[in-house]
Amino acid sequence: MLVKKWMSKNTITIGPNNTAIKALILLNENNITRLPVVEDGKLIGIVTERDLKRASFPSETLKVKNVMTLNPVTVLWNYTISEVAETLLKHNISGVPVTNAQGELIGIITKDDLFRVLVTHTGVKEKGILLALVVIDQSGAIKDITDIIRANGGRMMSVLTNYDSAPKGYLGVYLRMYGIDRDKFHKMRELIAKKATFLYWVDYRNNMREIYRVA
Repeated sequence: MLVKKWMSKNTITIGPNNTAIKALILLNENNITRLPVVEDGKLIGIVTERDLKRASFPSETLKVKNVMTLNPVTVLWNYTISEVAETLLKHNISGVPVTNAQGELIGIITKDDLFRVLVTHTGVKEKGILLALVVIDQSGAIKDITDIIRANGGRMMSVLTNYDSAPKGYLGVYLRMYGIDRDKFHKMRELIAKKATFLYWVDYRNNMREIYRVA
């Protein structure tokens, strides 16, 4: 999942010699909180709603260049979504300009865009099912689970793993699937429970869930 696919491409920008009042108008009219500052096609700064509020009352003489943040945090178009999330958390910001290798602004990506990624890849829109499991960390352990799902007519949407939710020697597995006949779901869970330990499961279509352990 690369930034270029999820970023907003029609980015509203402003020049450094525009007034702070114009910046405020653009922010309010477009219901946004940040404006990349561009000069000669290159990103040179960013001005945010917070920057303008910290400044003295904007006047016709107060320029964007006097209140903008120079050398803003940016990401390249070929960053992954997880790298963007890490960048936003590290710098405690809610959005970041996207540039190409030449430093030219090509878009902007925000927390809202990351939420869109999350919704798309959790199966919520597809009304699928999420299984959170702990399996032995060995070859074939995940395949055993996915074989059971496919045997019951399920189709895999995504498989994520981590070690944070599992003891040593085990692996946390988060399977997102759809196409499951709900009449077969209970039996399928019983078969999976012989191969793994359930943390929880969520059926988005029927708004049903069982939580065994928070992880």
